[in-house]
Amino acid sequence: MKFLITGANGQLGTAFGQLLGERAEGFGHALDIGESGAVEAALLRVAPDVVLNAAAMTHVDTCEREPQRAHRENALAPEVLAAMCARHGARLLHVSTDYVFSGTGATPFAENATPAPRSVYGRTKLEGEARVQAALPEALIVRTSWVYGRGRNFVAAILAQAAAGNPIRVVDDQRGRPTRALALAEGILALVERAAHGVYHLANGGEEATWWDLARAALDEAGYEGTDVERISSDSLTVDAPRPAYSVLDCDKAAQEGIRLGPWREALREHLRSDDAPEGVLRRERSA
Repeated sequence: MKFLITGANGQLGTAFGQLLGERAEGFGHALDIGESGAVEAALLRVAPDVVLNAAAMTHVDTCEREPQRAHRENALAPEVLAAMCARHGARLLHVSTDYVFSGTGATPFAENATPAPRSVYGRTKLEGEARVQAALPEALIVRTSWVYGRGRNFVAAILAQAAAGNPIRVVDDQRGRPTRALALAEGILALVERAAHGVYHLANGGEEATWWDLARAALDEAGYEGTDVERISSDSLTVDAPRPAYSVLDCDKAAQEGIRLGPWREALREHLRSDDAPEGVLRRERSA
């Protein structure tokens, strides 16, 4: 199969590129997936079997401040991409988020759980799902959570603070499952190979975690065992968009197809021992 990657400069797009190599052609910000002419030109030039859409407006606070832009990028643009894929006979993978759910409760959200987004980001991503499915019913939609990979992300930010000797304060009342971008990309490609369609959840496994747990694990693995991390509540933060208190995804549907992402702690360890690890913040040498 031949692939076209949108959002190729982001964490997941980069991971797709690493795995697919010459089988894929990536497009970053230069390709506006909301412009039908630009999308059609790319499809005609690449002639992909599958389009992997990792493009989105993901900064949740910016989405809250700029709802019209978020609506275009997260809801309208994916519809354009799906319609062009339908016209040219390309399959489509579209990435969505745990933010489509309310973030309340204590039971992992399955694919058929009732969405109830509380933020502009969540609402626009949910609408994007619906528009993609209406334009291309055979599309594959994968929801995920707490993604980190090569580039800017929570793990990199925490390690940079530790390297600089800055105080670290992290919320300890939001629960989810961290997901390594490379593991997510591998799982998605396995679904694509099985010609899966509809909505699936994919995230690393293991015990549920808070952001404090992820910060502590990253620091310990990177050699900052003695660095303190203050536990704080979400109420102590000043943010524009509400964060889900509980956004653990139930990934049993994918597991029934033999696709399981490994425990998040192991995935984090592999990430920090790989070339994707943040440069200049690891105290110990990486394992071979």
